[in-house]
Amino acid sequence: MQEILLKQQLLTHHSVYGTFNKLEAIKHFMRFHVFAVWDFMSLLKSLQREMTCVNVPWKPSQYPPEMVRLINQIVLGEESDLDQHGCAISHFELYLKAMEEVGASTAEIKTFLKTLDLNDIPEGAREFVKHNLNIAEHGHIVEVAASFFYGREKLIPEMFQTIVDTLKNENVHAPTLIYYLERHIEVDSGEHGPLALKCLDYLTGENEVLKQLAFKAGADALDMRHKLWDDVLNSLRL
Repeated sequence: MQEILLKQQLLTHHSVYGTFNKLEAIKHFMRFHVFAVWDFMSLLKSLQREMTCVNVPWKPSQYPPEMVRLINQIVLGEESDLDQHGCAISHFELYLKAMEEVGASTAEIKTFLKTLDLNDIPEGAREFVKHNLNIAEHGHIVEVAASFFYGREKLIPEMFQTIVDTLKNENVHAPTLIYYLERHIEVDSGEHGPLALKCLDYLTGENEVLKQLAFKAGADALDMRHKLWDDVLNSLRL
């Protein structure tokens, strides 16, 4: 567990955050980060597929109703939240709108959504997406849950707050982006983060083998996130 905490601390002090004092750097960051927003949904859908019933004919899940409700709560918020105008929208689509609002390029992510060809992902994000899709499609349910919690929900609030502060300090007119960021700070720290941890704790229980599997998957997810930030930073310097 100490290793996980150390990796999280290193990520919260990554040098890429120091570039967020300029809008152009934020736009560059979003071009890569949007792929992390996208593959996050694949991890979540993997959990939903395993822990709830999405088949026809339907039958009750093997997991307790509390766990089913927990996963469905997260899916509801991520796939059909409300935007700042009260209209239903997924967080991914909201992020795309925010990118367009500030002038960040959406060409690569839109091409990828049409082809689903991993070669269409920018090199800096490609390895990250490959890793998470492999976990989502082939990983043990504990690995999926650990990647979801340690690599995503646990990290988002602090990272996004830095961007929000810059946008407000620079008086950047970006209501959609600021809403997206503040919404994630709210739900990830106050709702989805605790729910994801509760799910992971249930799946591992007191089983030491499963706990070690979770820690390994969590550490790998954090390493991949660190490499993604490294690649974003290095490409910004080119």
